[in-house]
Amino acid sequence: MNIVIVEDDKILREKLSLFLENNGYNTISIIDFKNAYEEILNINADLILLDINLPYSDGFEICKKVKEKFQVPIIFVTSRDTTQDEIKSIQVGGFDFITKPYDKTMLLEKIKRALKINNPLNYRDLTKNGYTLDLHLSLLKHQDKEIELTRNEFRILYYFFINSDRVITKEELLDKLWNDKYYLDDNILAVNINRLRKKAKEIGIDNLLSNVKGEGYKL
Repeated sequence: MNIVIVEDDKILREKLSLFLENNGYNTISIIDFKNAYEEILNINADLILLDINLPYSDGFEICKKVKEKFQVPIIFVTSRDTTQDEIKSIQVGGFDFITKPYDKTMLLEKIKRALKINNPLNYRDLTKNGYTLDLHLSLLKHQDKEIELTRNEFRILYYFFINSDRVITKEELLDKLWNDKYYLDDNILAVNINRLRKKAKEIGIDNLLSNVKGEGYKL
């Protein structure tokens, strides 16, 4: 699990990183705060620990921009402890809020809870646009019909389901599958997407993985 730490206090950042790594997490620290948002976008983050008081752009603004792109859980770890701050953290898309100095056991529990709740594999299926992806049986379902997917078809469609609010480029999809040790090249990807579309039509789904001209695909 990759936890991104966005904390401008070097000592606190290093202590937090060491603590989390001793508890089995991989940590990535942001140190270029002028480009913090851009740095985050280049990381495959499972969770973000985000301070509010940061140089150049505050944590609220960073959180809001990140949540427009990715559905990654964000926990604010900050010395600001007013009710207004906590409410605003929720309004911009934060998952949770913990104040400094924080209880380490409490922080670990909040992290575990965020990762568990936001992990789609803790659920039996995902439903988007009126159709359902069965995560256990690798089935695509629509109304009273269903069709079985191959491993590659399932993994491609699963990635679209968990990023259903975004346009996915071919390059991003290939990169994610490569990083996850399931290799697809351009031709195999195109073949699998065409097969997915044909299978979807068989069960009454006419618009699966629509093309967005010059950008990529969208669920």
